[in-house]
Amino acid sequence: MRDVTDRDFDRVVAEATMPVLVEFWKPGCGSCRALLRELERLELDVRGKVQILTMNVDENFQIPAELEITSLPVLALYRKGMFERFIGGLGTKEEILKRLPLT
Repeated sequence: MRDVTDRDFDRVVAEATMPVLVEFWKPGCGSCRALLRELERLELDVRGKVQILTMNVDENFQIPAELEITSLPVLALYRKGMFERFIGGLGTKEEILKRLPLT
């Protein structure tokens, strides 16, 4: 998993050769920490198929504002450099895996 900022987000997503899953989170959010743990578990299953990024919304405002994010945590899926959809903000590794395009 890699942290991204407002400054490098567009470049990282545009240069990705696979779908990108981004967790928007903030410190002190228990549900955010729980989702981060599930993403860590998920990472081994999707390596080479989905890139996982995290963005701290306490330190980055532009991208969350563009997406009109109002509750945390939230997962956003990007394909070919473009926002595709939100896939929820809670769940287990298995639940998240079902929502990902792995083909």
